Amino acid sequence: MLDNLPRLPVAQWASDFVDWLTSSFSFVFDPVKEFLEGLMEWIIQILEFFPPTLFIIIVMALAFIFMKNKILSPILIGVGLLFIYNQGLWANLIDTMTLVIISGLISVILGIPLGILMSKSTGFETVMKPILDFMQTMPAFVYLIPAVAFFGIGMVPGVFASVIFSAPPTIRLTNLGIRQISAELIEASDSFGTTPMQKLIKVQLPLASSSIMAGVNQTIMLALSMVVIASMIGAPGLGTEVLSSLQRAQVGTGFVAGLGIVILAIIIDRFTQSKK
Repeated sequence: MLDNLPRLPVAQWASDFVDWLTSSFSFVFDPVKEFLEGLMEWIIQILEFFPPTLFIIIVMALAFIFMKNKILSPILIGVGLLFIYNQGLWANLIDTMTLVIISGLISVILGIPLGILMSKSTGFETVMKPILDFMQTMPAFVYLIPAVAFFGIGMVPGVFASVIFSAPPTIRLTNLGIRQISAELIEASDSFGTTPMQKLIKVQLPLASSSIMAGVNQTIMLALSMVVIASMIGAPGLGTEVLSSLQRAQVGTGFVAGLGIVILAIIIDRFTQSKK
């Protein structure tokens, strides 16, 4: 009986919608693409300005400061970066770091205000929850299709797909962190005559900072996890080496590139965890 039901043309609707967006908002997508390409080239130039040895020393020094003067973590970070340099993957590392920096930064800039709005409005939270569920459960590969339609091939569509895939943790945990602040503390701040903005900046955000940083950490890690997928649409970086090794069945080369991604993930995780 169900076989006789007409098939809904959902695929055609989705295709038509993307085509409409591409044609109707090209005046938005083109400047955004040019801006992001320029920004990424600028970041790459800054990162490549430092010789690899000096760059590693700077990262180790920052790790020593951020990680409360622990000596082991900076040493391990230095060893990991030296390994990546030794394997001839330094240029790929710079490209990957640029992709993660841009996509992570955009995700956080968008995610924290949206999380704040969700914490202030139950109605907005009700609307956002299914959207966030959709963003997190949709396979990441699917995001590459509209990304290519909007921005073509390269690093920009990789950033677009990464932002959609990685933004939900920051949004959710910002909302959760603010909502979990005890009512007594909120009442105490109200009794001192604080304005809503003062209460947000001086009370709610500081108290929710641990939860917010956990969301930022997860967002950055998810953005990094997209580097291999983004390489399928021309985004350069360590993911390109993994994809190339997969296509050529080069186990060793793929393992080394994958290990480079793991090292970068651990470094980023240690830095973001240190400020929680």
